[in-house]
Amino acid sequence: MPTDEQQTGDSIQAGSGPKTINLLKVRDDHQTVRFEGVEEGKFKLCEGVDVQWVSAQEFGLKELRSRIEPWLTSLFQSEHLSLLVGSGLTYAVHEIAAGKLASGMSGSVSEGRFKEKIHAAAHASAKAAGRDQSNIEDHIRIANELLRGLEIFGVRKQADALREDLSTTLRNFAKSILKGEAGIATALEQQREKAFTGLVTFLMSFASRTGTRDRLNIFTTNYDRLIEAGAELAGLYLLDRFLGNLMPIFRSSRLDLDMHYNPPGIRGEPRYLEGVARFTKLHGSVDWVQAGKEIRRIGLPFGVVEVAPYLEAPGLTRASPLQLMIYPNAAKDRETLAYPYVELFRDLAAVVCRPNSTLVTYGYSFGDEHINRVIRDMLTIPSAHLVVISRDDNLGRILPLAEERKSQVSLLVGPQLADLTTLTEYFLPKAAIDRATFRMSELLKQRYGAESPPQDNTQGDGSPDAEAKT
Repeated sequence: MPTDEQQTGDSIQAGSGPKTINLLKVRDDHQTVRFEGVEEGKFKLCEGVDVQWVSAQEFGLKELRSRIEPWLTSLFQSEHLSLLVGSGLTYAVHEIAAGKLASGMSGSVSEGRFKEKIHAAAHASAKAAGRDQSNIEDHIRIANELLRGLEIFGVRKQADALREDLSTTLRNFAKSILKGEAGIATALEQQREKAFTGLVTFLMSFASRTGTRDRLNIFTTNYDRLIEAGAELAGLYLLDRFLGNLMPIFRSSRLDLDMHYNPPGIRGEPRYLEGVARFTKLHGSVDWVQAGKEIRRIGLPFGVVEVAPYLEAPGLTRASPLQLMIYPNAAKDRETLAYPYVELFRDLAAVVCRPNSTLVTYGYSFGDEHINRVIRDMLTIPSAHLVVISRDDNLGRILPLAEERKSQVSLLVGPQLADLTTLTEYFLPKAAIDRATFRMSELLKQRYGAESPPQDNTQGDGSPDAEAKT
């Protein structure tokens, strides 16, 4: 995805200094609240902004927490909760671990006589999608379309050359993805632990659902395995469409699989097992490979340098980087052109377009129109809600959507609101202990009522009050 640097029009400007604009819209805010950072943990409202929940011109994280955390806690207990993660999560974790951002998705088909034409067509495709610059996905898609055309015309020599060039491009792209993983895996121990602690806390804030609620659904457009690594450290079991242990195979019938347990002394009443979430990688993964007619996930260690040696297994006959399932590099020679991506996008639409559903996006720039279409359809349901957490609005698509559906969209947009460490420490709900918190609250409420002086529990006429007020 594009980096979070450019801004135009009414978009916010994300910079490296402390004075950066943040946008907040939660609860009953009728307008987006604009404020800027003045120093570490201190903020002030932008000129012309006036809100009731800030008593002074300057305020801190305490006031922001009291405004944001209860609202997110309430939304996270919606009947249906989904999390859509973009490249912003990879950038955030990589920056904490390695002190710099991971490599982006820039690049093109490397060499060959068609390079310039592919670049021009990819740029025109990006413009039509509302993006100023094309990315590697645009180039792969255009190259695949051109390759298919050359095969239809029977121009074998040119088709073979383009196929080899495309394979080299995919190999280099896979290397760049693995380089980002390696940057996290090989970072200094203290920084690496801090990065993974933030990632684990982030995931568990969403996954800590009560047993009567539907499972958390995690969707991502990323090709790396950062979420899988974080879930492994957190003890979070991810349910995806793959079946098997040695070389799992993609199945279209895995959506309704779940994990339950029988409580002691109770028969016939299975309950949800804790620490389980559904997981969908909408754009495929660096460890997905097409082997014949099947899509398989290979055993690619996190942070490994090269994918090619792991494609030499006996079950992956004649596999090459050209068979990597990186969107939109689907099988090009059969009617399975959109497989398995059409199945994955169908999962997204089926999950989020439901009543009483909340979708939270983190680090997603709204650059994929096929995903944005599903989100717009979701917002036609009055009880659905969208929470956007992003470092900036570099494509200028977040704010118009928030203005269009004011009562159904909450915003935490800005480098200091979306910072992973600040977000997990101050704004996201506490993981796994909500039930204990509720019980403690009830206990304190009962004790307060029981220990209050008699005059505190009477009204002006001497009649007992119905219940103590806390």
